[in-house]
Amino acid sequence: MNEVSHRRIKTNGIWVHIAEQGRGPLVLLLHGFPEIWYSWRHQISFLANHGYHVVAPDLRGYGDSDSPLSPSSYTFMHYVGDIIGLLDHLGEQQAFVVGHDVGAAIAWHLSLFRPERVKASINLGVAYFDRNPNVKLGESLIRTFGDGFYISQFQEPGRAERTFARYDYLTVIKKFLLITQTDHNLIAPPGMEIIDYLETPSRLPPWITEEELQVYADKFQESGFTGALNYYRALDLQYIEGNVFRNLIPDLEVVMLDGHHYLQQEKHHQVSEEILSFLAKFPPE
Repeated sequence: MNEVSHRRIKTNGIWVHIAEQGRGPLVLLLHGFPEIWYSWRHQISFLANHGYHVVAPDLRGYGDSDSPLSPSSYTFMHYVGDIIGLLDHLGEQQAFVVGHDVGAAIAWHLSLFRPERVKASINLGVAYFDRNPNVKLGESLIRTFGDGFYISQFQEPGRAERTFARYDYLTVIKKFLLITQTDHNLIAPPGMEIIDYLETPSRLPPWITEEELQVYADKFQESGFTGALNYYRALDLQYIEGNVFRNLIPDLEVVMLDGHHYLQQEKHHQVSEEILSFLAKFPPE
């Protein structure tokens, strides 16, 4: 089996970096915040070794992909356009799409806008949000959770960048990737910034090493956080609102695994096996 290879392709007017491995049916792995393609390192080789062509891009604004300056360049339509351009570049009409966090939201909307290009979809960490032209999600989140909610703070241009700058990049990555508390729901107390509220664990969990965390820190030190944060600043351009999803998808399958938000790393064996089990239900045509 070949090692993971890397290249940049032109899609939807920007350059997007992809990591890829294997041959066979195409599986796209879409990461979340604050991540890069590397968050799928366990699944890439696992799925490639089971007969799939696995491609994990850095989303626009992340890693070695381009970061347009304007938040208006980070709507779901832009992300979906990036993925469609990627499929066209690879010469593929359809792909299995696996998303986590921001990547899950993009995967849902890819299925919504271009269902003919999606063979099947698997998503972690973020449920489907029904689109509602009468509700602006960003404003709704601020009204519901207040200014201390991480998304509320991320929406304000420059705010998160200024507060993140109080810490080195590795510490910022640790504060997000190693979240284990479940009671605060990423809401800081009044008058406090979310990055100050999040703790820096004194001991690493067994599922990630200091060297692996440094990979993220190094990439964000190169790119900065603005591109990644611009996704949240475009939320009011999305017009989406939560709703019940199961009734819309008769073949929906839900798997509950014990763990935290960055599940594809923390429980990578179980996540990889669940993905493979689902993909196996779709034999080659």
